[in-house]
Amino acid sequence: MKGRELKEMPDEELAVRLAELRKELLKSKAQVAVGTALKSPGQMRQAKRTIARILNARRGKGKE
Repeated sequence: MKGRELKEMPDEELAVRLAELRKELLKSKAQVAVGTALKSPGQMRQAKRTIARILNARRGKGKE
């Protein structure tokens, strides 16, 4: 997801997307801890980056 797309999204939708991504990241971390191979190892990295983008977009909206 691009930063521009996130800035245009309403706050409620950002909060929902953030919760989904955090849940997905938690599941991936649990799989790694158990020793199960992930379907896509890059998925964890992408989730972390998208979470950071959402948090930055929310922070930026507060300043406007």
